[in-house]
Amino acid sequence: MASKSSAPSTKPRIAVVGAGAVGGYIGAHLAHAGHDVTLIDMWPEHVEAMRARGLAISGMTDAEALQVPVQALHLTQVQKFAVERPIDIAILSVKSYDTVWATSFIAQYLAPEGFIVSAQNSINETAIAGVVGWGKTIGCMVGNNYAVDLYEPGCIRRTMPKGGTYAALQVGEVHGRITPRLKHLAKIMSAVDKCEVTTNLWGVRWSKLVVNGMRNGVSAATGMGGNERDGHDRIRRIVMQLAGEAVKVGRAQGLDLETIAGLQPDLYAAAIDGDADAFVKVETSMIAGTNACALSDREETRALHHYEQSPAWSTFHRRTEIEHMNGLIAARGKSVGCAAPTHEALTDVVKRVERGEMPARPENLFHLLPNR
Repeated sequence: MASKSSAPSTKPRIAVVGAGAVGGYIGAHLAHAGHDVTLIDMWPEHVEAMRARGLAISGMTDAEALQVPVQALHLTQVQKFAVERPIDIAILSVKSYDTVWATSFIAQYLAPEGFIVSAQNSINETAIAGVVGWGKTIGCMVGNNYAVDLYEPGCIRRTMPKGGTYAALQVGEVHGRITPRLKHLAKIMSAVDKCEVTTNLWGVRWSKLVVNGMRNGVSAATGMGGNERDGHDRIRRIVMQLAGEAVKVGRAQGLDLETIAGLQPDLYAAAIDGDADAFVKVETSMIAGTNACALSDREETRALHHYEQSPAWSTFHRRTEIEHMNGLIAARGKSVGCAAPTHEALTDVVKRVERGEMPARPENLFHLLPNR
């Protein structure tokens, strides 16, 4: 008779592929809650720091501070999974441009009923499904109130309030139905922050993409934080144009969009189409938002942070996700006959800044000002 200690674990085995700011924060809280989770990352110093002293988590309150021992592996060490219990849930939190190889990398270690969860920016479920199939693909939208920063190896801080009215995480099946595995996943992820299930994964994803598309690339091109960006009379109007174009592309795809930065999505589209009342409402809301939280600047400059300030950039020269954000919006627009020229032009500017052809400065975008 087998001893109790040798009985197989009934907890799902979880792997977080990409243990940077978002993935590391998720993995640390899952480990703290007692889940069987292994964190995998490509930054050697970060992995060694996690193995030596765990993950240090901080936030906007003292109560959020954690020092969590975690299981952490370098990419080269993951092959040991071949002789271990397979992975039930793989949480993918790599950059969008790393989605396909990272999915292929972890897919070989999945259990027969295992699945992959995209906890990434942009819309990567299609790429994941292209490797493992739609039946093994689930989305996890990380909300705008979930802003985290990997500021040195083994150390992650949250720069926006935790908790509150809105869920920081939303999980959804690609077909929109509520399944037992989805409810189980939401329960697991509730150890990280407030998490709810959604029947509108694609609408939720695009709504978040609108927000990223109107903010991150602009900050990367201009070097401006969120408050400075939205408080700048000329840059703010470019931001509004980006938002309106992205909403129109979403609508052209037939998506059910949700509120964007606290406003109904069609308000942004109306604002760029000459509706004076809508324009005033959007602009007033953006200006008011600059006073909301000074720490939010860290989130809005995240795209710039990845290749200018982060230790990971100095080690790996990691690029932005601009082609998977504004570039994706422009490409989807072309496919549905709804042009998004400002997104296409912004993508080009950010790539030039990224290559070192020009410094990040507001003047880079002045030629994108709408004619009004």
